[in-house]
Amino acid sequence: MKTFDVLCAVLLVVGRLNWGLVGLFGFDLVAGIFGDMRALSRIVYLLVGIAAVYQGLSWKSIQRRWGLRPQMA
Repeated sequence: MKTFDVLCAVLLVVGRLNWGLVGLFGFDLVAGIFGDMRALSRIVYLLVGIAAVYQGLSWKSIQRRWGLRPQMA
């Protein structure tokens, strides 16, 4: 499960960087790499969205898994 946590974190970093570039320069990095709204770009956007939902819904269990939150007795 920790591998999945790391994969989701990496996808969220990609999403954050992409939005930062869009906000600062109007440049969509994902579209620049994979093509504007091509199937692969849409898959990357979908994976970033799924990663965000997963991390948002399981934040407390992720913290326990990584030892960042005390175990509940």
